[in-house]
Amino acid sequence: MDPLDDTHVPEYALDAKHEAREFAEEHVLPNAADYFESGDYPWEIVEAGREAGIVGADIAEEHGGRGLDVVEMTAVAEELFRADAGIGLTLLLASFGTSIVEEHGTEAQSEAFVRPVAEGETITGLAVSEPETGSDLSGMTTTAEKDGDEYVLNGEKYWIGNGVEADWVTVYARTDDSDNRYANHSLFIVPTDTDGYDAEHIPEKMGMRASKQAHIVFDDCRIPAENLVGQEGNGFLMLGEFFNHGRVTVGGQGIGLAAAAIEEAWEFVHGREEFGRHISDFQAVQHGLADMRIEFEAARALNYEAARRVRDGNDASFWAAMAKTKSTETATDCAEQAMQFHGGRSILSERRVARVFRDARIPVIYEGANEIQRNLVYQGQE
Repeated sequence: MDPLDDTHVPEYALDAKHEAREFAEEHVLPNAADYFESGDYPWEIVEAGREAGIVGADIAEEHGGRGLDVVEMTAVAEELFRADAGIGLTLLLASFGTSIVEEHGTEAQSEAFVRPVAEGETITGLAVSEPETGSDLSGMTTTAEKDGDEYVLNGEKYWIGNGVEADWVTVYARTDDSDNRYANHSLFIVPTDTDGYDAEHIPEKMGMRASKQAHIVFDDCRIPAENLVGQEGNGFLMLGEFFNHGRVTVGGQGIGLAAAAIEEAWEFVHGREEFGRHISDFQAVQHGLADMRIEFEAARALNYEAARRVRDGNDASFWAAMAKTKSTETATDCAEQAMQFHGGRSILSERRVARVFRDARIPVIYEGANEIQRNLVYQGQE
């Protein structure tokens, strides 16, 4: 039984999906339990991902990548997160934010910063959230003040993937104190070896333990003015476009987690006996499995419809928000039902179902909490 079959996946995206599955089965799944237990950063798997073209696969071909679009990256995300969410997130975050530089930056910026990521020489991150502000993009307080031919950054960022490991991060910072909340932030490329950049790992998380997040402090961190991405004041709009793609990919992450939960539930109930027969013989269990699959298929179909619409620029924000919400919440529901089917064994941390349960609780929060997504869905109907 393979819930993550080729259904819903466009033919042109199948090669990327199959390559991701092969990589995940060879490198991710066999190491998932060990990395979850240790909480170490999976450098060896990242290096294997570089060699296999998994890391930076969405970087354009002219900058050394494979140029996979949002539909193909959704297929990749499903397979990686089915194998393990923590390692899967680390692989995806290794090139996080490069598309912003490619889309809105200069060619010189892409050559200097994006190409080395595609060629496996560097990794990156995107620094948006702050200790007191998460989903409110217009409320971020980290500042970037122009001083001659430099910008000086001051403030803090929190929950930043690869904040310690990255060679450079794309930073979202306030550049104007005007009343226009949607035109007073900008995006900057900040090498992590710059004076005034200090990052430390956030204390260990309950899930996705192989992915490392950081608390970053900028203390008079000076960068060249040429590291501004696009035009000053356009940061909010650039991030909005970027997150449409990201939210669909997060939807794919949710689908992968839901598939793992379904697999674990199916295998367990067909192998365990109670009251003289297999648990799967009970109608209540069959109905539970049926409900899991119904919600899974509905979420997956919605997610691929959203991926196509985001790819084509067709009401992208509305569809991306629906896909992210439905897919990640389906993952949490399937994980909870799988835990219930496993009974007492479900709470043993060594079991895959327990890891899936912990991991599934996280994507409903990042890339814009699902409450924010519901706001976007409502507004998209007006």
